[in-house]
Amino acid sequence: MVFQRHRSLLFSVAYRILGSAADAEDAVQDAWIKWSAADRSQVADPRAYLARIVSNLALERLRSTRNKRETYVGPWLPEPILTGAENAGGIGSTGNTGNAWSTATADAADTVVNAESVSMAMLVVLETLSPLERAVFVLKEVFGFSHAEIAETVERSEAAVRQAAHRAREHVRAGRPRFPADRSRQREVTERFLAAATGGDVNALMELLSPDVTLWTDGGGKVRQALRPVVGAQTVAAWFAAIGTVSYQGVEPTDMHAELVEINGGPGLLFSAPGRPVATVTFDFDAEGSITAVHNVANPDKLRAVAEGTTHDVRVR
Repeated sequence: MVFQRHRSLLFSVAYRILGSAADAEDAVQDAWIKWSAADRSQVADPRAYLARIVSNLALERLRSTRNKRETYVGPWLPEPILTGAENAGGIGSTGNTGNAWSTATADAADTVVNAESVSMAMLVVLETLSPLERAVFVLKEVFGFSHAEIAETVERSEAAVRQAAHRAREHVRAGRPRFPADRSRQREVTERFLAAATGGDVNALMELLSPDVTLWTDGGGKVRQALRPVVGAQTVAAWFAAIGTVSYQGVEPTDMHAELVEINGGPGLLFSAPGRPVATVTFDFDAEGSITAVHNVANPDKLRAVAEGTTHDVRVR
C-alpha cells in the first residue's frame, strides 16, 4: 500500500515541524484522508505528493497551536519519542546497552544527520522560528526538497521561500554548536550521569556538567517542576542528586526505575514508576562532551508516546 510505505516519512516530516508526536500523528491521519479522496491517477510522484500534503497540514496545525504554547505554564519542550529503527525496544537498561547501541549506529554518517535533525536541542531551536521558517528549514535542510517544491507546498513565491530558508539557516546555526561531541562520548557521559544521579553523587555529576549548564523542566502545570530555567553546575547537580533520596511526583525512590534509552535520536534517560513513565531527560553537549543543557519532560500529556512504547523510525530517506 502506497500510503503505508511512506507513513514513517510523513510522521518524520510532521514531527520535526510540530515538535509534538500527538499532533504529528493527527497530521498523518489527515493526510490519509486527503490521499484517500485524491485522484491518484494524476499523481506522478506519491512520495513528494504526500510529503507536500502532510507538510501543509503540519504548518496549518503549528500556526493554530502557537497561542497555546505562548501561554504554556513554565518552559515548553517538545514531546519526546523513542527512536532507533534497528532497536525496537530502545537501548534498554544500563546493564545491557552495548550491542543494541552498536546496532542502532551501524551507519554512522546517516545516524548523525538523522539524530541531530530530530534531537531535543534542535527541536528547541526550531521552536524559536516562525511557522513558515520552520517548515521551510525542515523541508530544505533535512529532507532535501527544492525551493520550488517547497514554494508549491507552502503557497509562497520561490523568492520568499529562499529568504525564509536563509533566515532559518542562520538562526539555527547560531543556536546549535558546530562541533558536538561524538555519539560514543555522549553515550558514555549519559551512562555516568545516570550512575551519579541514582547514587546521589554531586561531585561526580559536577564533573559532567558545564559550569553554566542550564536545566529546562517541562511540567506544563500538571506536575510540580521549576517554572524557570535552573542555571549552574552546582544547582543542577544538587537537583539530580536528590533522585535517590526524595520522592518525586509521589513516587518513592525505591519504586523509581531509571534506564538508558534512545530518545530523539540520542542517549537519554527514562524514569518510570510502576505502570507509567514519570519523566524523560535528554542532554545537549559541547565538543568535549560536557553537558551544556538538560531537558526534563515530566508533563504526563507529553509522555504518551513514550508510554505507548512505540519506537519511531525517523530516518531521512
